[in-house]
Amino acid sequence: MKRNLVLAAIFSLFLLAMSASAQTTDFSGTWTLDVSKSKLGERNNIESQTLTVVQTAKDITVTPSTKRAAPPAGGGGGRMGGGMGGDNPTTYNLDGKAVETEMQTQMGSMKMTTKAKLDGGKLEITRTMVTPMGDRTSTEKWWINADKTLTIESSRPNRDGGTDTTTRVFTKS
Repeated sequence: MKRNLVLAAIFSLFLLAMSASAQTTDFSGTWTLDVSKSKLGERNNIESQTLTVVQTAKDITVTPSTKRAAPPAGGGGGRMGGGMGGDNPTTYNLDGKAVETEMQTQMGSMKMTTKAKLDGGKLEITRTMVTPMGDRTSTEKWWINADKTLTIESSRPNRDGGTDTTTRVFTKS
């Protein structure tokens, strides 16, 4: 009987440790883009970028600071760097529930639905914007690598009807 109780206690502690480790990924800090390790895509004009991240148990706030190259003559602008809001701070709830907001764009006011969830050490952010051309959904997946770098993989619809995918790698400052 004692043996079964000891085994049950050990098993419970193991499950508790596994659960705690899966939920303790903390992205907080100041992260600097390593352009040489990143795959920014041909339409991206980021020269440098810093993310300041503040994370609590309930939410995560990301404040990007991005330096962009001038667009080529007659070529129009590139992609936005730190998410849909440019260099404005953005706070995401980590409970996976949809949050609806209104964004002012060149085409007028548009509804945006955002979901963010921290699961298994990865953060996944999904944004859906309702536009006159139909819903446009983008995703970001964040994780911290064994070498303590932060990787953010982003997929966004492009103007040609396809998808642009970028991978940004950051080092902690």
